Amino acid sequence: MNNLLFMAVDLGTSFIKTGIYNDAGVCLAGSSEPVVDSRPLPGVFLQNGTDIYHAVLRCIKESVRKAGDDSGRISAIAFTGQMAGFMGVDKEWNDITTWSCSLDTRYTKYAQRQMKAFGDKFLNISGTNAPLMCSKYEWFKAEYPEKAKCIRKYLLISGYIIGKLGELPVGDAVIDSSYIAWTGLADIRNREWSEELCSLIRIDRDLLPDIVQADTVCGTLSKKNACLLGLESGIPLIAGAGDKVAGCIGSGIDRNGDMIFEAASYGGFSCKVEKVRADEEKHCFDIISGADKDTFFAHKYIPGSGITLEWFTEQFMKEGRADRKTSRKILEEKAAEIMPGSEGVFAVGLLGGSAMPFNDSLRGLFMGYTWSHRKEHFYRSLLECYAYDLAVTVNQVEKVYPEYCMNSVKLIGGGADSAIWPQILADVTGKRFEILDRTDTALWGACLLAGKGIGYFKDIGERAGKTVSIRTVVEPQQDNHENYKKFIEFYEKLTAEAGVYFRQLQCIMKHGQ
Repeated sequence: MNNLLFMAVDLGTSFIKTGIYNDAGVCLAGSSEPVVDSRPLPGVFLQNGTDIYHAVLRCIKESVRKAGDDSGRISAIAFTGQMAGFMGVDKEWNDITTWSCSLDTRYTKYAQRQMKAFGDKFLNISGTNAPLMCSKYEWFKAEYPEKAKCIRKYLLISGYIIGKLGELPVGDAVIDSSYIAWTGLADIRNREWSEELCSLIRIDRDLLPDIVQADTVCGTLSKKNACLLGLESGIPLIAGAGDKVAGCIGSGIDRNGDMIFEAASYGGFSCKVEKVRADEEKHCFDIISGADKDTFFAHKYIPGSGITLEWFTEQFMKEGRADRKTSRKILEEKAAEIMPGSEGVFAVGLLGGSAMPFNDSLRGLFMGYTWSHRKEHFYRSLLECYAYDLAVTVNQVEKVYPEYCMNSVKLIGGGADSAIWPQILADVTGKRFEILDRTDTALWGACLLAGKGIGYFKDIGERAGKTVSIRTVVEPQQDNHENYKKFIEFYEKLTAEAGVYFRQLQCIMKHGQ
């Protein structure tokens, strides 16, 4: 075994995580810290860039402390994390806008306008049904014009952290190509900013960061920050990839047609594909760039699915002094006793709207319940609705890419440890779900990119395959699968039509106030 070690920094919606790994994929030291956010009003979700940066510094420093003398062997640092959002900084890297992810929905009226005017172009050029940076750019410029004048670069949170750690000139800001689809400003096929889309949105391309490959060395750890963190200065800072792509890399998703579902805060489905084909029929999935120039993923994320499950547990499970983990276990034990279909309770769990197809009017909905239903019925119906959403997506991916009809889907994320959700996913989709034995696939994927960036790993797909295994296989129960088919159809129809009623409700609320 070589003496080199690699560090990964995961910039999640809920947590900052860091890990120090050897070349066999073993984590020698790690740290995590919750991301502080502010929610002063409905639809307002604020995360201060400076707060995130200091949390990163603390997590790196703690990992270094735990690694002891081994930390001197860290040869590169790579980054992963949230893939959709918006941040504007001035020439000194000061946060002007705050980090604004999709949970901050103040931009939606601008997104509606842009989607109505340019939706087909977003899909066919940028590969996305859910552009974010372009609409948040218009929102901020329109509503905070004086602050907008101070901005020198618009970027993603990973680019901000790289720039701060390396103390780079703001003109050297970067964005890895795995992130560019959801900006709504890029040409996904050629991995460059689209002259047409930038012109339509009226954004100066000089305000956008340089697009780089995932294994690009973007700078080095500055002397000041190295001293602060207990590391050697000059450690290469590797671009890395968004958490969905890094998770695919760390999970060994290496063959075209390989499928994976991450049951996490934002449930994400990915299928590795060779060519860009837009889903112009149902708009169920996007196309995002992989870690190298010839790789793409058909991808769908379910906004806030895992967050909604946490919310439900916190709001409706007050079992004495039981913590959230214990409360979730109690819910799942009771929900496991309920028949498929939740005995008539049906849910739409898209509390913040749908990204693919884009429908920002959707909100949460429970229907069909009576006096006989209990909390576990509502909880199971949420698990089922996210499985219906996944099934619609898988079916459409296989229709657009018929050469990639697979029988199995790999499963990662916190939901993989659920006592009932993997079986529900298998029964609803009719696919075999293979639960992997790694819970840190995004961190490890970023470390693989760090090693590739300095020329140490030649074939990261082969290396990943040697460091991850299938822990459990969950087979679909055919009778349940047949019963669920009608529910899938009903879910697709309901989510397509319910937005009208939610919009009417929002108008009533607005005028009533």
